[in-house]
Amino acid sequence: MDKKELYDRALTAAEHSYAPYSGFHVGAAVLTEDGSVYTGCNIENASYPAGICAERTAMAKALSEGHRKFKKIVVAARNEEGEQPAAPCGICRQFIFEFGDDIEITFGPDRDHLQSMTIADLLPEGFRL
Repeated sequence: MDKKELYDRALTAAEHSYAPYSGFHVGAAVLTEDGSVYTGCNIENASYPAGICAERTAMAKALSEGHRKFKKIVVAARNEEGEQPAAPCGICRQFIFEFGDDIEITFGPDRDHLQSMTIADLLPEGFRL
């Protein structure tokens, strides 16, 4: 599955976002090594640290189904002004890095202007035990 198809799935996932505080709706699509795709959205909470990002929601769904190897993660976001670029936050970067430093991360302002890099590029010197 190519990054534009994954972007479309991520943007669809963003429609299910619960973002009453920020109005920033984020979706993610995760491609596992066996070709399975899992999506997730951001879920905010009045106690801000209790919220969860789209990337971790999608990965948690995949992880809970037994997947441990990931090829790609695509992030799409929108607000009332339309689609917006959204790279993974710091917590998500470390969460993703746990499962490999060569996972491809893709994001951009729309499906025709996507950029891709590895999680190691986004999180140099990521933490590992």
